[in-house]
Amino acid sequence: MSDTTDLRNKHGKDATDDETNHACSPHPNPLPQAGEGANESLREPHVNRHIRSFVLRQGRVSNAQQRCYDTLMPQYGISYSAQLLDLDAAFGRSAPRILEIGFGMGETTAAIARAHPQNDYLAIEVHTPGVGSLLKQIGETGLANIRILQHDAVEVLRDMIPDNALDGVHIFFPDPWHKTRHNKRRLIQAPFIAQLVQKLKPGGYIHVATDWQDYAEQVLAVLSTEPLLENTAAGYAPRPAYRLLTKFEQRGIRLGHGVWDLVFRRK
Repeated sequence: MSDTTDLRNKHGKDATDDETNHACSPHPNPLPQAGEGANESLREPHVNRHIRSFVLRQGRVSNAQQRCYDTLMPQYGISYSAQLLDLDAAFGRSAPRILEIGFGMGETTAAIARAHPQNDYLAIEVHTPGVGSLLKQIGETGLANIRILQHDAVEVLRDMIPDNALDGVHIFFPDPWHKTRHNKRRLIQAPFIAQLVQKLKPGGYIHVATDWQDYAEQVLAVLSTEPLLENTAAGYAPRPAYRLLTKFEQRGIRLGHGVWDLVFRRK
């Protein structure tokens, strides 16, 4: 996520060298080699450029994150390419597929993947500290059901995800771009959702969570007007059990801040 709750507030200390080297060791059962240099395409020019919903910032990459990035990204990363992705080949199996757009520092993504080993998670994030953090967690826990794409989610969706391929989409705490003049940068817009819904199987879901009320209202309006979607609740949805509360979110709730979940399904 660009400027997500996780990204703004989760910058853990480095592990010791021994702990990090162990965590970043390649998986004992080799997985399909997903691709190297996954972040290079963020700097490449691309045709049909759109307004991006993120700004690349010079976030600090810890030593542990860098080691895991260097060691595990070739195994768990997928390089952007303007051609459809073979998801079965990328994961080495056929399974329900969930797309995670903007995973911040990856704690929620890792927890969900660990709790649901029957699912595969294709996780998108542009910021290197977050990618390194999720790779560190993959190395520590031996997760085999996550693949990472470090690229603009709009271009990944447009160029790489086949139609009717996804069982679900998670968009947790996308950048709210709260200044009015920046609202055009918000990810959740009608054209994006119209494209996203084509990637869902019938019955597949879109789950958005935000802690900005006016963005929640915009998301509710956009999703409600998409003819191929139906709301699973009368307005906002209760937080599904699989979306764990982050420390930042728990603190916000104690301070009386709101969080809004929206869950829609494809008809």
